[in-house]
Amino acid sequence: MTGLLTLSHAIDRVTAWIGKSVSWLILAAILVSAVNAALRKAFDISSNAWLELQWYLFGAVFMLATAWTLQRNDHVRIDVLSSRFSPRARNWIDLVCHILFLMPFAILMTWLSWSFFWRSFFSGERSMNAGGLLLWPAKGLILLGFIVLIAQGVSEIIKRVAVLSGHRHEVEEPDEEDIEPEAGKDMDPVISWRRGEEGAHTEKPEAGRNDA
Repeated sequence: MTGLLTLSHAIDRVTAWIGKSVSWLILAAILVSAVNAALRKAFDISSNAWLELQWYLFGAVFMLATAWTLQRNDHVRIDVLSSRFSPRARNWIDLVCHILFLMPFAILMTWLSWSFFWRSFFSGERSMNAGGLLLWPAKGLILLGFIVLIAQGVSEIIKRVAVLSGHRHEVEEPDEEDIEPEAGKDMDPVISWRRGEEGAHTEKPEAGRNDA
């Protein structure tokens, strides 16, 4: 299990690096949009390539940050249901869903997007708009996004199995700030395990303090 946890940790680091890196593309898309609008209004200069570049940048953020979102457990959940289960039950649900739904879907989409990308790359497919960009880079983002998602899915499965089997190996704490759980609310064992914590959060009594 130690080797698998090391693999999971490495995948998490790569996924986090990709997610943080592509987040800057949001700023790039905003700047491209602003410059394009300014040129169009001020000098009546317009280009379909600039418009399509915005779509490419947005697509890159959406596809390449999906795995990072999965790692941070930030995908939308039905809290009214998941909050009713114990942390152990939630991890069983996550494990089953990752194996039965996430991985088959991601693998299928990777297989389909490969031929989708390869045909576009081999033919040098371009946008049908005048002055448009090549299409294969955008289609390649779909393929790459699902490959990264598969890798992160493997990491999440390893972490759930580790928690459910009682392993408590320390994992480096992520750089980003995590929201602290509300008082009295159970912390997800995976999050607790990643922070190197054991059990619930309790305050240690001060030395020499007498309770009434």
